[in-house]
Amino acid sequence: MGRKIPMWQVLLVFLFTIGMLCYSIFFTDYGELHIPLICSAAVAAIVAVLNGYKWAFLEAGILASINRSMQAMLILMVVGLLIGSWIAAGVVPAMIYYGLMILKPSIFLFATCLICCIVSLSTGSSWTTAGTIGIALIGVGMGLGMNEFMTAGAIVSGAYFGDKMSPLSDTTNLAPAIAGSNLFDHIRHMTKTVTPSLIIALILYGILGMGHSGMDVDIASIQTIQQGMLDEFSINPAMLIPPLVVILIVALKLPAIPGLIGGVLLGCLCGSIFQGVPMRDWFGILHYGYESTSEVPELVELLSRGGMDSMMWTINLIICAMCFGGVMDASGMLSSIAKALLRFVKGTGSLVTVTVFSCIFMNIIAADQYLAIILPGRMYKEAYEDMHLRHKNLSRVLEDSGTMTSNLVPWNTCGATMTTFLGVPPFGAGGGYGIYAFLNWINPLVSIFYGFTGITMEKMTDEEYAKVIADREAQREAGLKALEA
Repeated sequence: MGRKIPMWQVLLVFLFTIGMLCYSIFFTDYGELHIPLICSAAVAAIVAVLNGYKWAFLEAGILASINRSMQAMLILMVVGLLIGSWIAAGVVPAMIYYGLMILKPSIFLFATCLICCIVSLSTGSSWTTAGTIGIALIGVGMGLGMNEFMTAGAIVSGAYFGDKMSPLSDTTNLAPAIAGSNLFDHIRHMTKTVTPSLIIALILYGILGMGHSGMDVDIASIQTIQQGMLDEFSINPAMLIPPLVVILIVALKLPAIPGLIGGVLLGCLCGSIFQGVPMRDWFGILHYGYESTSEVPELVELLSRGGMDSMMWTINLIICAMCFGGVMDASGMLSSIAKALLRFVKGTGSLVTVTVFSCIFMNIIAADQYLAIILPGRMYKEAYEDMHLRHKNLSRVLEDSGTMTSNLVPWNTCGATMTTFLGVPPFGAGGGYGIYAFLNWINPLVSIFYGFTGITMEKMTDEEYAKVIADREAQREAGLKALEA
């Protein structure tokens, strides 16, 4: 082990990372995050070596960091299989089809948010939801004479509900991997903050929509999408069986990977029975995803996705981030940053508050929701453990703030994407959807409220905490052994 790295050097590495990320996002044609993270990991390693740390020790830290995220990466691979099989089986189209049927003129904003909740929950993608159904709903809202900022806000709220809650979402898998919790435990724990947040948001949309009741709406674009689904798939209520089975698996607390694989197999079975997908086609669908044959462009964009191969970008990003996080952790730099911020922490409430604002800060500075989850998660994990808080508390806070506020920053990848899809910025001189994205504002506030009141902030038992401490010591000993070797 080396000596304690001075704070100015830690901040230099941190600023270099932010600079590289911003340069890639704003000044290159690619906007990728992988290479900036690898470069940042290299710079962090150089700083650590100059302060007396051996490469073998840093490498052990990197491998340990990647190993801790291995379950999440395996789950992501299975999720890719699940998306491909469910689309080909007609499961996802059926969920979207029945979701669109609830659209009524008198409750347009309410229905818009709810429809986007259903679509994003079934696809696990806020971007896909906003870029397809969201665009159609923007057109419908304009036909109704609705305020476009209100419509876009309702779309974003619903889209990010699924991005936060769906087991198909990469951030839903990433947060528990970083925090050390279980996927299904994480989802169940998130329902405790997102449920009251969504109810409040829907009430607000209902109140806003009252002034637009009685108007006729041209739903031709919605009907076009529905008919396109009927032309491509055989849609019936039996298509809802696979998601109900997955919900049952969540309720029964079965292991995530076997449960999701069961969902994949059930999807393949439904696809062969109801859609007539031949056995030989499943290998390509599961690996490369489903390719829509629809003549409706929105459907091609919505349904041509999935497959194990589609998850490799996210898996590669996790590996790159874990390389950076592993060096920062092994060298003590993350601990130094965390200690500086933890001076403001006096209890569970202030710890949650610091975590929330750290995630928001990362969304603003690093302009990426993945880093807004990864870096604060790595920084505060031990602090949550030392307060005897279970890992799922941290993973929930990371999503309540990191995922939900990413779209409120105009230059964030999420904010920029929403603006491109919906034609409305989060904030601007003429207004923006950010004001009306109620769920995205309310959810972090509910999380902070729970932190100060202690509601649902589950504590570890003495035995669980003792195991955490033992695991910490085992990791440190593994690093020392690697150094000796």
